[in-house]
Amino acid sequence: MGIIEERRSVRKYTDEVVDKETLNKIIKSSSFAPSWANTQIARYNIVESPELINEIRTRGVNDFVYNVKVLDKAKQVMVLTIKKGKSGKLKEGDEYATGKAGDWEVFDAGIACQTFCLAAHENGVGTVIMGVIDDKEIADIINLPEDESVAALVVFGYPNETPKTPPRLSVEEISRFM
Repeated sequence: MGIIEERRSVRKYTDEVVDKETLNKIIKSSSFAPSWANTQIARYNIVESPELINEIRTRGVNDFVYNVKVLDKAKQVMVLTIKKGKSGKLKEGDEYATGKAGDWEVFDAGIACQTFCLAAHENGVGTVIMGVIDDKEIADIINLPEDESVAALVVFGYPNETPKTPPRLSVEEISRFM
């Protein structure tokens, strides 16, 4: 079984924080995520301040109980942000070259987020991507520059659980050959 099959969402972590050297390795690996025309729009904002994590917990996850519970014990959080207005264009100032227009940013953000999670897993670090978030509140909490927007919130740390892999659909159910 390879890293893709092994990586699961982890919601329980030990009290040990991930050291800066390991985080730098994870971010370095993540920087190799493909992006539209190599625009490299992903930015990895590591939040370690207990006060900021608490603000994210109280204002940034729409009181979604599962996210609040995970953030209650979180020591570190990664706010994935993206540089706006670059993905989908061939050159700065050009019109969008795709029918997806600016929506391509979301695609690039997804690739960057998954690459971060896989790189973390490869380094013994567990992750969970939080889908229920208030991106504007989080942007305010971390004082995000205006030319960036929040794409995802990822809690990470050393796992204190081994989540089981849920059943997967078969290849026949998810593919078509033409």
